[in-house]
Amino acid sequence: MTSKHHINATERDQIGVLLAAGVSQRGIASKLGRSFSSINYEIHHNSRNGEYHPIQANYLSRERNLTSQRKHAQKDPDLYDYVIDKLRCGWSPEQIAGRLKKHNHGVTVISYETIYRYIYSPKGKKDNLREYLTRSHKKRWPKHSRKSYRRGIANRVNISFRSKAINQRKVFGHWEADVVEGKGHHMGIQTLLERKTRYYQARLLPNIDSEYGIKAQKRVLSKFPAKARRSVTFDNGKENYNHEQLQRDLGVKTYFCDPQAAWQKGSNENHNGILRRYVPKKTDLSILPQWELDFIIEEINNRPRKCLEYSTPKEAFQRELKSSVII
Repeated sequence: MTSKHHINATERDQIGVLLAAGVSQRGIASKLGRSFSSINYEIHHNSRNGEYHPIQANYLSRERNLTSQRKHAQKDPDLYDYVIDKLRCGWSPEQIAGRLKKHNHGVTVISYETIYRYIYSPKGKKDNLREYLTRSHKKRWPKHSRKSYRRGIANRVNISFRSKAINQRKVFGHWEADVVEGKGHHMGIQTLLERKTRYYQARLLPNIDSEYGIKAQKRVLSKFPAKARRSVTFDNGKENYNHEQLQRDLGVKTYFCDPQAAWQKGSNENHNGILRRYVPKKTDLSILPQWELDFIIEEINNRPRKCLEYSTPKEAFQRELKSSVII
């Protein structure tokens, strides 16, 4: 018997066929390996006007479960406060639900769909919870995007020479680099992201050029042991002209994306998009202190990620650091 599990969509299709063929509820229970009480409950609660339709039954069951979860969440003040607090920290409903599941021994306390439905419920609208969601954007090309460095970059190694293990994120210590520009395209933020753990770092740049770029890159990477800084993948911006200093001073290999191919370091681009929620375009970076930027980056690194099985980038990075010490 599999009665301890909920009736699934496939079984509902079978129930519908068997009922239409005139099979009794006990006969259906026997054919599906279910208890009579489970089949009776399913047909009784998920029928409308005395008729059982599998598609409608799925919908009714799903709505009932979501309603039950919402009531449970509202009756549990700790759970409710946790969800609202994480929304305000910028976590997505999927991240919140995944984190709850991870720390409740595999038991789903509340689904991300339930959180979304609460956000768009009358109570959620009254509390204006939608403002905490990441807003989608139409595809667009920036009017003032940074162009490839016209002088060319000496000893530039194309990304095609990067190993398969790096591309598949199987090896720790390989980074992606980019720059987020401020108002007037003068000041900027040098960002670096470790590919395997999605650990994110950032330093303010007084000016977007090779001198300040290499200083920021070295300042970030020099904090970590050699096994945590094996390579960096850049775009072709002028701030990366002095990339050879990384190999000379820190033993870090460097690779470069194809021109106008930002997607080749998409993880960093994605995190820069998250950073833009805190530091919108045309922000005057001269009034942003490094300590405040550090606080923002810390908050981003403490959000659970689905790709990390709902660990945070900070947790994943620290685990890798400990493993590299043991090795």
